Amino acid sequence: METSPLVEPLIRAMRELRRHYDQSATQMGLTMSRARVITTLARQEGQTQAELAVALAIEAPTLKRQIDALEVQGFIERRGMDGDARKRALFLTEKGRALRIGPFMQQSRDQLFDGIPVEEQARLAVALNRIADNAARLNES
Repeated sequence: METSPLVEPLIRAMRELRRHYDQSATQMGLTMSRARVITTLARQEGQTQAELAVALAIEAPTLKRQIDALEVQGFIERRGMDGDARKRALFLTEKGRALRIGPFMQQSRDQLFDGIPVEEQARLAVALNRIADNAARLNES
């Protein structure tokens, strides 16, 4: 049985990208997972842990461990929410904002797609989204 010529390059691209992000995150004192939390939170501070877990598509207990570690490191803080003492909103600290992960991520993305025309990127995005949808359906069965 033949496999698609896309599988191996796709796996290799993901492996190389993950390695780059892991190395860069480590230089900032983070893991890639924690860098994702900070990047996602930076887009909309004040989210609850449950809202952030949905945005990241991860389980709440997994996120809690990340948040606990980021709080200990001084990158994020939890604040009480008006009207509900049980809920806590998440915010970046000055130290968290100083990381400037967003510009780093944008620079990495620009380098990743260097030499690939915008039209080709658009076609690739359509195909990769179909692959991702197919992979999601595999997980439903």
